Amino acid sequence: MTALPLTESLPRHLPTEQDEVVRDLLALTETLADRELAPHADEFEAASRFPRDILRTLGRAGLLGLPYPAEHGGGGQSHETHVHVLEILARRWLAVAQSVNIHALACYPLAAFGTEAQRERWLPGMLGGEQLGANCISEAEAGSDIGAISSTARRSEQDGTYTVDGTKAWTSHAGQADFYNVFCRTGGPGVRGLSLLLADAATPGLEVQRAEKKMGVRSSPTASVVFDGAEVGADRMIGRPGKGFLIASGLFDRGRLGIAACAVGLASAAMEHAVAYAKTRHQFGRPVIDFQGLSFLLADMSTQIAAARALVREAARTLDSGASPSAVTAAAARAKLFATDTAMRVTTDAVQALGAYGYVEDHPVERWMREAKLLQIIEGTNQIQRVIVARSL
Repeated sequence: MTALPLTESLPRHLPTEQDEVVRDLLALTETLADRELAPHADEFEAASRFPRDILRTLGRAGLLGLPYPAEHGGGGQSHETHVHVLEILARRWLAVAQSVNIHALACYPLAAFGTEAQRERWLPGMLGGEQLGANCISEAEAGSDIGAISSTARRSEQDGTYTVDGTKAWTSHAGQADFYNVFCRTGGPGVRGLSLLLADAATPGLEVQRAEKKMGVRSSPTASVVFDGAEVGADRMIGRPGKGFLIASGLFDRGRLGIAACAVGLASAAMEHAVAYAKTRHQFGRPVIDFQGLSFLLADMSTQIAAARALVREAARTLDSGASPSAVTAAAARAKLFATDTAMRVTTDAVQALGAYGYVEDHPVERWMREAKLLQIIEGTNQIQRVIVARSL
């Protein structure tokens, strides 16, 4: 890959709690992103190789459990700080930032709805980064409409054990995760019949299928997970039976916020690369950045990224403030919608700015454009986000 000097041309203001701990944390994140992520992204993506050791390094640095209480091994940080960290990581390697986001989401049900005994038993290992998590929500006929989930969990009258049957689709970290949050039906039809079981990856009857061959973000595995008579103990029910939809709603809000932060980081990387290239590429005796047609394109990129970052920060503050669930849902949907559309637009324009060079693998912008497309789809397509925002009005 052609190496270009990248410098941030947009300021990233510190979260509102600008204390020394946060400043040190963000400085550490920058160092790790430059040292552990940037040198390996191209190689791992080309080989579809999952960076588990890198995630362990981030876990030991405390980056996998930032928005959770310190007493259980978390970082005790705000969501505003967490999205700032995700943006920094995504600027160097989207798949790793996504994995950090996915794992943080996988810890949410237990942290927010588990009993104290459950949290003491499992949460420290999760938040410390040695255990990697995944969420099994989507199915072939149940995406954003989780009320259509058909996977079932039947409880034994003898010992209370749940027997899980069904197939989950599009599971990130499938085959790499140590535990899975399985959303399944323990009651009647619709969202009121859904519950959540915390399944160990080694559970007999839990089988990970072949990884999907994706357009981008290839170093992060995505696959279906089949449950064929998988037995999960009653002590692994997270929250009360029938509360699965409530848990999923919180997951979606936090997931969309995290994806929005990743989108800002990815867009920033694309813009910075395009600017650096435009300063070094000469035509007609001067740098192409001097030509208005290109300079205005770069100006639009800068403006869109700044706006997306502001929306993400505002949504994170809304979540941190303890605002109503409806307010958080709308804010997260707006941030996800705008930031991921911005990432798609900016990465596409970055390819255009590099001309023919943007279309070949010598420069990373073609990969970033492929990766940006995913962000418009996962955690609810942007069409779904528009539905959510419209309903909030």
